[in-house]
Amino acid sequence: MELSPFPVEIITLYSILCKFAIGFSTLCMNEFIDTHSHLYDAAFDEDFDHAVSRARKQGVVKCIFPAIDSSSYEAMAGRSDALPDFAFPCIGLHPTSVADNWEEEMTFVRSKIKERKFYAVGEIGIDEYWSKDFLPQQKRVFAEQIELAAEYNLPIIIHSREATEDIFNTLEETKGIPVKGTFHAFSGSYETYKRILTFGDFKIGIGGVLTYKNAGIASVLEKMSMDDIVLETDCPWLTPAPFRGKRNESSYIAIIAEKVSQIKNVPLHDVALKTTCSAQQLFNLHDS
Repeated sequence: MELSPFPVEIITLYSILCKFAIGFSTLCMNEFIDTHSHLYDAAFDEDFDHAVSRARKQGVVKCIFPAIDSSSYEAMAGRSDALPDFAFPCIGLHPTSVADNWEEEMTFVRSKIKERKFYAVGEIGIDEYWSKDFLPQQKRVFAEQIELAAEYNLPIIIHSREATEDIFNTLEETKGIPVKGTFHAFSGSYETYKRILTFGDFKIGIGGVLTYKNAGIASVLEKMSMDDIVLETDCPWLTPAPFRGKRNESSYIAIIAEKVSQIKNVPLHDVALKTTCSAQQLFNLHDS
């Protein structure tokens, strides 16, 4: 047996220091909350556990799961129940799911919100990119869900695509109702950002678009307050560079955070700390 040239005391001290260093490294790891993740989507059916593991390794400690409609509800609820410390479900009707059966879908939302704990009403809003066939119904559904969120004291997650003025008009019509939430996948102007803040306690969802070449949101972000920002991936969509064109996942939140750090010229740790704190407060995740 080969004897160590070092005294036992030194070896023991070295072992203790190594364990402390590992623990300190874990403690100091940047922690992120993905405030908009569809990890429950069928795109992750084959590697869901691995996608979650990769997210955790990149510092993602919690994910908000926005709802789409009744057809995806069981998948969302099931994945959330399987990871109660990691995935936090929402309820709502997505604007692109507003169709002939919108009243049935809204009945479903109102029924489910009574059955369990949700962390937001969303994602909701108006989408005039894909279709305007049900635009009046989209506006009505959006307004009704704002009222529903206020009734249950929940934040809202707003989806707005080529519908900025109609979104603002609806918020104006419901201005007497206390409202808070996120503007998901924000890519608007600085003026739009400032206008959003006049309607309530809103945070701006910054995602993968920020990493795209010539993305206009970069210059807007420079002037935004860090207090108003939360991070999101919208996975499996809106994949950040350099993975654009491939499936997005929550682990890529670290790429988005790094880009925010560069643009705002603040340490990555500060980005993680500020955005995570804002998300915890907005979605009431402190005791979760």
